[in-house]
Amino acid sequence: MKKISKVLSLVLAAVMALSMMGFAAAESALPYAEGTVLRMATGYNNAKTGLLFDAEIAGDGITLADGKTYNAGDLKPTWVAVQDTLKVKFESVYQGNSAAKEFDYWKEQLDKVDVLSGTAAKLSEAGEAGLVVNIAEYLDKMPNFKAYLDANPIVRLSITGNTDTGAIYFSPYFDGVNDIERMPLMRVDWVQKLLDGEGAFVAADGSGTTAAPVYQPYMPTSGSITIQTPNAEGTEVIDVTKNYDAFGNIIAVMNEKGQISGEEAVNLLREYIDKTYDGYYGTTRSNLFIGQDACWDADELVALLRCVVANAKTLNGTDSVQGLFTREDANNQRRVDMFRFAGHLFGVRGLESRQDYLYVDTDGTLKDARQEVATYEALAKMNALVQEGLISEAFVGGQDVKTEDYLKKDLGFMHYDYNQTQVLYNEKTYEEDGVKKPILDKENGEKYMAVMVPVAHWFDGTDENGVYMRFTESWRSVKTDGWGISAAGVAGDENKLNAALALIDYAYSPAGTIRMSYGPDEFIKTKEDGSYETFDFNGQQMPVIADATWTELWEKAGGNYTNYARQFLGSTLSFMKSQAFEFQCTCDAGKEGAGKISKAIALGTIKHPELALCENPWYDSVPTVLPTTKTENDTLGGFTELTEKFQSGKDQENVLVDIIAGGFTSEGMGSAEEAAATVADAMMGAQYLDIKEGAWEALLDYAETLNK
Repeated sequence: MKKISKVLSLVLAAVMALSMMGFAAAESALPYAEGTVLRMATGYNNAKTGLLFDAEIAGDGITLADGKTYNAGDLKPTWVAVQDTLKVKFESVYQGNSAAKEFDYWKEQLDKVDVLSGTAAKLSEAGEAGLVVNIAEYLDKMPNFKAYLDANPIVRLSITGNTDTGAIYFSPYFDGVNDIERMPLMRVDWVQKLLDGEGAFVAADGSGTTAAPVYQPYMPTSGSITIQTPNAEGTEVIDVTKNYDAFGNIIAVMNEKGQISGEEAVNLLREYIDKTYDGYYGTTRSNLFIGQDACWDADELVALLRCVVANAKTLNGTDSVQGLFTREDANNQRRVDMFRFAGHLFGVRGLESRQDYLYVDTDGTLKDARQEVATYEALAKMNALVQEGLISEAFVGGQDVKTEDYLKKDLGFMHYDYNQTQVLYNEKTYEEDGVKKPILDKENGEKYMAVMVPVAHWFDGTDENGVYMRFTESWRSVKTDGWGISAAGVAGDENKLNAALALIDYAYSPAGTIRMSYGPDEFIKTKEDGSYETFDFNGQQMPVIADATWTELWEKAGGNYTNYARQFLGSTLSFMKSQAFEFQCTCDAGKEGAGKISKAIALGTIKHPELALCENPWYDSVPTVLPTTKTENDTLGGFTELTEKFQSGKDQENVLVDIIAGGFTSEGMGSAEEAAATVADAMMGAQYLDIKEGAWEALLDYAETLNK
């Protein structure tokens, strides 16, 4: 199998070199009549996040930071600006669905729409069937989009729908690029309260007891291992040793004692940290979990969770506290984050893949996590946490409890999610009995923030016995949704076709990237000469948002950047989003936690997939789309059970979530081995993987032609 040796990282700077004034787009060669109408079935997941204001957001009229008043049915500011720039007219026919459901709504009536949302897979399949325009045929007339693809060949591979023709059937969406996506988030003040200080821990008002132990050790029970980690300042890499002979594996020790008081559990964990790390963390033992030099692993986390759950009175003054939870415990779209986190805890690839559950193994071939025994062994370990009461009761029962509910009453400890939207609860308030109260009381040291990625046992091929290291599969690349052009919609109408292509081309220009991220210029801070105020973001000068935008972000969206951008500005719906806007909207706690992770990534102590074809293929990021033929797509479409039982949508089913919550209770899934075999055989997983592997091989051959 041929490989490209040079790492072709996605560099946002390639398309975002800023002049202080211009952000000018290269001139397009796509003529169309001024006022050409584009029927847009585009948005992001619901009616509130389309091109137009809906009644729920606009009400009787809403005035924004640009001083203009908008009503239900009006274009949002971003799309007013794009419409004026491109001299087209946008007509929204968006039904307010997710990308998959929106495409399914229109697929039998594509003559009624010009541009539509869809998943990358659905748009590519439709393209192979002749239903979606092949954008690649027009690249020579799209200088901005072509320049981006030329500068980033790996993006081209990720969106190629046919390796014989080089067809591209959708415009890629980047929610940030080449950076970490989800992070572990913790109540760090609770960790400090339990673990720090001289002498023995004494529980306030007594403690509860741990549950009968079910979870068994994952990490070694004897010997020692060395972890590379940033030093406490994040300035250099140091080695930290876990010496299991000094105390033993903390889980093994706790399990041998059986059910113990919360107070005893904390003191065992304190002693373990002191001895296993030979006093490295001193009396600030919490830094094992929350420091720049944190080295925590799954076993240490489970021990901490036992301490948290058994010490509710000390932490929140009640008899109950929940350990791990998800953003919305009743929403499958968020519940799937629990198995994504399991992959990080137990060294399992494919559970946070860019496409289905695929990953590239050390031999360069594709693997499907759903067909790997290790996946189900990790889920079994998570179910052991359920049995011990360390995962929220609401997650197990699918009850409607959310992050805010957990944090405002000090009811929850930790989850795995996006940093900006979740840690903003450090700044938010809620009203109770007519009184405004902080969700997290900063004055008393309460803080919820990102912590370091866990150490796990990964088999990346560099050592036959595996490597203990930090690795995240949550890496930003081409997202799984995009926008395509309906072939029937623009058929015989060159104006419509060229206008739709011009929209895509504009979105990848420097000016378009700013517009699609920030919204119109009125929402950006400018100098006296009209140029943008800028700040350094990842080595690039990026615009600063206007003061009025910042105020409005909190007034109208409670500080949630994504909701504000999509619901009010109309930006961040697709194409290429710079995280520079989001970064400015991140609270101090969010910047602190993410900053530690960024330092670790820069120092190489958190590894991740590369947006490239690497010397070691285990680090290849799986493309968002693999170029399968129409015949192959028809075959894949017949694997309905494989598709339907592993969904990540709100009201859909996911077997992996079910196993965490309830164990191996489904027919054909009585054990890890049986589950993997059932997916491979009864659910046609083996045939699915064979088709995907063939497409991967074809893509690698095509990559060689791009590299010449």
